This record gives sequence, structure tokens and C-alpha cells, in this order.
Amino acid sequence: MAAKVEILELKRNSHPNNNWDKILNEVVKMEKKLFPKHESLARSFEEELRKKNTGLLYLELDGEVAGYVMYTWPSSLCASITKLAVKESCQRQGHGGSLLRAAIQKCRERKVQRVSLHVDPLRAPAVHLYKKLGFQVDALIRGYYSSDRDAYRMFLDFDAD
Repeated sequence: MAAKVEILELKRNSHPNNNWDKILNEVVKMEKKLFPKHESLARSFEEELRKKNTGLLYLELDGEVAGYVMYTWPSSLCASITKLAVKESCQRQGHGGSLLRAAIQKCRERKVQRVSLHVDPLRAPAVHLYKKLGFQVDALIRGYYSSDRDAYRMFLDFDAD
């Protein structure tokens, strides 16, 4: 039997069964496991999500949170993918791409002109995914994550309709 996969938007007070806390706890647990402490938003997810122009989509696989993408859109000119994560046991199954496409679609709906993100150049699967979805490398930012870890700044422009 095929797994049930859904991408849902986390919204306070309008979430089915008001599972906000449960889902946020799952996201924070995943964040702590997948990202080094100095790169983690685990302590500030709730604060980040209170901001008016921040969204979080999560992937539910058979009722369990298996991944998430957080994005911001400070203006109509640009948006940023600030986090994208998939549980290790669920990686390499297309879930990261599904989450990223859903976030890109949300940005399109908001008439954003450019989506940007940062990624460690050594994370080849992530870089490959971003390029596959149309992102281009804009610059190499030296020391972005730490003194010895750089980042590619990547962007995706939407055609003006």
C-alpha cells in the first residue's frame, strides 16, 4: 500500500485539530538532529513563525512529519528559503523537491519576483536539487556558516507576466 503524503501549511489557530504545538515540536526535533547548533533555528522557530511574512510548509508521511520548508517574503521583490529539511530515513525519495516546489508556488502566488537561498557547496545533493528546479549560483559567500564553511547564494527569478 502506498504511503499517504501531504504537504500542509502550518498556521496558528486554523490548523486541523489545532496540532500547532505537536507539529512545531516535531519540526524542532528534526531541526536539532539535522543541523549543527549554530545553524539551527530550533530555539526560535515559534518566534520566526510569528512574523507576518514567514511561512512553514511541512510534509506529512502516513501521519508523521517527515520534512519542512520555511520561507520568508519581506517584500514583493524577493523571498528566501530559510530552511529545508527532510528526516534522514525519508531522504532521497523526492520529498525535498516536493517541499521546495510547494514553497516556490507559494512565492509565485504572492507575486514575488525572485526566490533566493544559501547552501553549503559541499552538500552536493542539495545543490543538485536546487539547480534541477532552476536555481542559479549567484555568488560564493566565504565564511557564511562558520569561518571554514562557505555558502553558495542561489536564486530563481520568475518571468514577469
